[in-house]
Amino acid sequence: MFNAQRYILRVSNDKDKANSIALETAQELESKQSTLIDVVQSLGEYINDEDLTIRSRAIDYLSQVIGQLNATFLSRQQIQVLCEFFCDRIEDGGAIGGLRRLAALGRFTNDMADLTFRAIIEHFQDLQIRPQTQRLEIIELLNDLMLKHRNALKEMGDKSIIGITDLVSGEKDPRNLMVIFSILKVVMVEWEISRYAETLFDSVFCYFPITFRPPPGDPLGITAQDLKKRLRDCIAASSHFAPYAFPQLIDKLDSTSPNVKKDVLQTLGACALAFGLVTMSNYSITLWDSLKFEVLNVQEEDLAEEALKTLQAIAIRLSRGLDSTDPKTPLARYLRPIIKECNEQLQEPQHKQAKPAGQILSALSVASPVAFYLIMKAVMPPLNTLYQDADSVAKQRALLEVLVQLLDSGIAVYGTPSLPAPATSIENPLEPFKDRLFELTSQALMSTSVEEVSFRIVALKALLRLCLLRKYLQENEIGMAVQYLDEIVLSGDPDGKEDLKKESIKSLVELSRIKPNLIMDITFPAFLAKLPDSCPPDNWDYLITLEGLAQLSVEKFVSDTLIRRLLNKLNVVLQHEGSPKYPQAILTTLQYTLKQRDLAQDSNLGEYHEKIVVGLIGRIVEASTGRSPTTALNEDSTLEILGRLATMIVRALEEHKQNSVALQIYSLFTDEGCFSPVSFRQNAPKLQRSTMILSTALMAGVSRSAILEFAGSANEAILKLLSELVRLALVEDVPALRQATLRQIGLLINKFLPPQKTKEVVPMIQSLTSGMFETTMTSENAVRVLFWEAKGLILRLAHTEEVLDRLLALLPHPTHGQATARGFGLLLAPDEILSKENGANIRLLAKQKVFNICIPSIAKAFRAAETSTKPNYLIALSGVLKNMPTDIIMPEIATLLPLLLQSLDLNDADVQAATIQSLAVISQESPEAVEGHMGSLVTRLLKAAQRADVSSASVRHNALRCLRIFPGKVKDRTLLPYKNTVTRELLGCLDDPRRGVRKEAVECRAKWFNMDEPESE
Repeated sequence: MFNAQRYILRVSNDKDKANSIALETAQELESKQSTLIDVVQSLGEYINDEDLTIRSRAIDYLSQVIGQLNATFLSRQQIQVLCEFFCDRIEDGGAIGGLRRLAALGRFTNDMADLTFRAIIEHFQDLQIRPQTQRLEIIELLNDLMLKHRNALKEMGDKSIIGITDLVSGEKDPRNLMVIFSILKVVMVEWEISRYAETLFDSVFCYFPITFRPPPGDPLGITAQDLKKRLRDCIAASSHFAPYAFPQLIDKLDSTSPNVKKDVLQTLGACALAFGLVTMSNYSITLWDSLKFEVLNVQEEDLAEEALKTLQAIAIRLSRGLDSTDPKTPLARYLRPIIKECNEQLQEPQHKQAKPAGQILSALSVASPVAFYLIMKAVMPPLNTLYQDADSVAKQRALLEVLVQLLDSGIAVYGTPSLPAPATSIENPLEPFKDRLFELTSQALMSTSVEEVSFRIVALKALLRLCLLRKYLQENEIGMAVQYLDEIVLSGDPDGKEDLKKESIKSLVELSRIKPNLIMDITFPAFLAKLPDSCPPDNWDYLITLEGLAQLSVEKFVSDTLIRRLLNKLNVVLQHEGSPKYPQAILTTLQYTLKQRDLAQDSNLGEYHEKIVVGLIGRIVEASTGRSPTTALNEDSTLEILGRLATMIVRALEEHKQNSVALQIYSLFTDEGCFSPVSFRQNAPKLQRSTMILSTALMAGVSRSAILEFAGSANEAILKLLSELVRLALVEDVPALRQATLRQIGLLINKFLPPQKTKEVVPMIQSLTSGMFETTMTSENAVRVLFWEAKGLILRLAHTEEVLDRLLALLPHPTHGQATARGFGLLLAPDEILSKENGANIRLLAKQKVFNICIPSIAKAFRAAETSTKPNYLIALSGVLKNMPTDIIMPEIATLLPLLLQSLDLNDADVQAATIQSLAVISQESPEAVEGHMGSLVTRLLKAAQRADVSSASVRHNALRCLRIFPGKVKDRTLLPYKNTVTRELLGCLDDPRRGVRKEAVECRAKWFNMDEPESE
């Protein structure tokens, strides 16, 4: 048989070919063309060769053949023989792999596992001097035995414990340690280890704390947290480790490293949850004495948090299975000194240790109903007395803050009406204090001076928690709390205590989830009574009321009622003359409320369509024809809000109803003869032209498969409608109406025009651009139409290159060039009407294609352009980049940077803002690209940041932010020549009139000032 020889010759150069040779041998064995004896005999001259490499390859060949065999092919006797063979030659390469393959077979017995383990222990006492890969293979074989033949190793008793600990001692490689920690944990949990507890503990604690940091781009994916978790599991594996673990861990709490202390605290917590009840009872007070400093004298918030978790873990372990409040239980003994210490700290509630004392009590109370009972019984009476005797609002506030923490624990233990906690037989220890707690929180909230806002907010939080605590307050008491909150929100407080009002609204929202009936019966009538029937002059209180109603509408039952009542109120308001602001606020509230719901599944959708879309639009159309008085609904700004509502509702309608709406987009649900649609009309009055806003909204809401009114099913009809819309847009001088018509043009081209007809739009664009070249007359409307037509095509990737070439050709035009340049910002800008949500055809590659066409063209034309038209190219560039993703911009940095630097010199706030935004991205993603331009960048950005009389606040803020990015991103040696200039010039920005700019200037200056100073470790 020559396969063995072929394998030995091939395996070092062609692993795949060698594996195929092993497979070929395995197939011969299974087809009985050869026997296992033949295979072993064919290895005779190789397995006894003096060259270790040849011996290893021969053994590896046999191992590979076994791996290719069917799992049931080898008999138990054959496996026994092979196992003995591999164990005899275990130090030859390939033997470990063969044993792993044998161990995976179902006929591999415990006796064979015993034999294998003894061979490992006997031959690899020097494991740590061997290569990492070989060590890992041996450790994984041991892990295989532990997984499938654990009993065999366990029956070896002391020998297996000593053998394993000796074998893995001194390992440092993280890959190997991950497996070792898993093996040792099994031994620690399942073996009788009492005589070897210290040995086993030392074998793992020598690695504590883990300081491993994976190298950058580490392909292994092993993190320090992975190792820490495995090590922590080992340390917490057995109560036998407590005499060694707790003293050493407590000693390490004196470390100056926060990371070490955090590891210690997390390990203590793991031990507390895992060790036995007696063990934890013995050490609980010692641990409290060691941990309390970390909480009461907090130095690092996250360490205090970890210490609290550890103290809580001890209470959880001592509470396990406990349903007695007997003061002699281990839990009660643990809690007694803690409660005593915390009560002493609360004697001075304004002292810095009082707050953490409350946190300790709260954390431990959550551990179990018994813990909550014992703590509340001991804490509430003195807390009540302290509150009564407090001689200042500040002390009362500090005590109420502790009460809030304790009530949070009560909610965690007993739950809320909507989220009940697991049932318990332990009665709520707060029950005897119910009346007193309700009284003092109510008085603190409602009877305290209105100036004491922070105190009242704390009282409100405490009262809310009393209401939320399951089966605590009666419904009438919660109703009183709701009345208090209503009163705060609706009060005409001249000082406006906004924070308190916001907290009150949030509390009402919380209560609406558990007691919606109280909100319906108490809050709604109170709030609605506050809404006037007409718009009050110089009084904006209705905004607070409407905002409150909107936020309360989280529950469907509540929002259903709110929508009906708001529509009724709107009907009343529209019967009175006055400012349109109030009706607009009602419509905005309706929009917010409906937006929170899944309208497509809403059983009331048909009613909303009839009352809001059909009803209100019909009212507007009727007023526009003079058949009824005009109202606030006929204002353009009101129409835009109603349009958003209509779009939302129509979008959720079923297809057949959307089709019905589509056929009435311009007639607006009116009978024939009552209203002449604006499209295809000459000189329609302003009131009727305003209905185009509503037509646009309806067009946005219907699906792209719908047949539009006047568009019909024939392609010529839709093109005729498009031409008519272009005519209207060219002559419209009212901005809101013009924008509505332009959006219709974009929608029609992008969403409804069949693919085969998109080419018909190109001549329209050509006609407009040709007209601009032939006349010197300015026509901004023509430019707007041109770009909306282009937007509709480009977003669906139709004729993009041809259209963009036409637009780019207009940039040097002396009259229309600047208006054209500004239009480039529109092409990719997000739009609430022409959006994916409304079914617009927006292709993923549209931005990439616009970038690939525009940037090279703009860069090339800019170099050849006359001085007077160069700004046009820079404005167009900023418009293109403004909405461009970073990953598209970065490959063209070399082309863009010179142009961006010149864009900063333009006195145009929009261009500067877009340019600085692009520069900030480039500086973050590719700082080396800006290093060669640092002098120009710093000068221009400082200029933009300092000119409060010229630059907008947004430009100044972003310029400073961009400057702040450089230190830490760009090399210090590049920045140091400009350090003094920057820190000096930024002094002027510290007096900027806008607070946000001043704050950014402080941070930016500090970053530059400290740039060449090494950060402290």
